[in-house]
Amino acid sequence: MDNPWNLVVVGGGAAGFFGAIHYAEQYAKKQGHSPRVLILEKSGRVLSKVKVSGGGRCNVTHDCHDPRALSSHYPRGHRSLIGPFHRWSPTDTVDWFASRGVELKTEPDGRMFPTTDNSQTIIDCLVGAARRAGVTIRCSESVTSIQLIKKDTSPRFALTTNQESKLESDAILIATGGTRLASGAKLAQSLGHALHPNVPSLFAFNIADPRIEELPGISVTDIHIRIPSAKLEASGPVLITHHGLSGPAVLKLSAWGARKLHSSDYRFSIQINWLPGIDAMTQLQQLRSTWGKRRVASHSPFDAIPKRLWRNLCTAAGIPPDCLWSQVPKPSLQQLAHELNHGEYQVTGKSTNKDEFVTCGGVKLPDINLKSMESKLTPGLYFAGEILDIDGITGGFNFQNAWTTGYLAGTAAAAQS
Repeated sequence: MDNPWNLVVVGGGAAGFFGAIHYAEQYAKKQGHSPRVLILEKSGRVLSKVKVSGGGRCNVTHDCHDPRALSSHYPRGHRSLIGPFHRWSPTDTVDWFASRGVELKTEPDGRMFPTTDNSQTIIDCLVGAARRAGVTIRCSESVTSIQLIKKDTSPRFALTTNQESKLESDAILIATGGTRLASGAKLAQSLGHALHPNVPSLFAFNIADPRIEELPGISVTDIHIRIPSAKLEASGPVLITHHGLSGPAVLKLSAWGARKLHSSDYRFSIQINWLPGIDAMTQLQQLRSTWGKRRVASHSPFDAIPKRLWRNLCTAAGIPPDCLWSQVPKPSLQQLAHELNHGEYQVTGKSTNKDEFVTCGGVKLPDINLKSMESKLTPGLYFAGEILDIDGITGGFNFQNAWTTGYLAGTAAAAQS
């Protein structure tokens, strides 16, 4: 058996690394020497989710620095995160990376990326900080069991790995992430924790509909979408894909409706207002008077609606390609107005958002001390990242959760050492 570790981190993702780094740095300040800290990652490489985030650029955080406003972007955990975000905010994240030579930039939508536009910059920073702090990293090694050993008044944990390693540690940080929740869930449950079921969040909608078929890549900058059955609605940009619809408005709905939409087997109806704030019927009647000799389908009269989408909506309203505005029957005009303001589409499934995968569900927050991320049920056991029942909408919010909870877990565990 190896000599006892001060901290073993289960999971080599963003939260695990941040927790390990802060534990090691705070321990060294307190004790005057480096601790024994071990990160165990079950896959062949660490920080794989960082690698693919933001299309390979890594959306590190979001330019939202007020804790209460920031917490509103988390469908699960929003009220619980106000306090933690006071202790470690996006400002702290930006400053931490800057102090290690990594500058971040803010894009118009608030997302923050490294100025290099390369996720490897963030990986190199985290791995370098961990190694300088004396953290040991092992890949292709997963934890198969954890047991609490009572020794005097201080807890100690015994761990077994798939490499048949027998380890002991004074503290454990489970940060296995949402995509590997099954293994993390088993470990958490073995130590007394109940979990909310793990279901997907942040996914695109599969829609097979002639109105949007053969239009992949077309985007509309501001629409309003409703899911009547789930009593959900969202506004923002939407992107037409090969499989249906994606983009911020769709992803926001998928996050807030994750559990309800899962229970419906991802089969539900949505209503789309392509022209929020505009009474389409009034505008179309005016166009029939002023554009009488123009073909209806030949040109989109609304800047927000691309020509090809406009043409499909006209077809759906029963308006032939060569029909002039002056010739449009009133029922067809009413149908076109309905398509523009109240079009109904059937969702028949979901697709992963790019290469990213976010889940909701995880360790129940009432069982966690949110000041320290320590278990209320098992002293010396900490959690960070998506293993907790916390998930944010797209835009850097899930990484900010990782930085915040990782920092709190690492510093609190070091304070107890």
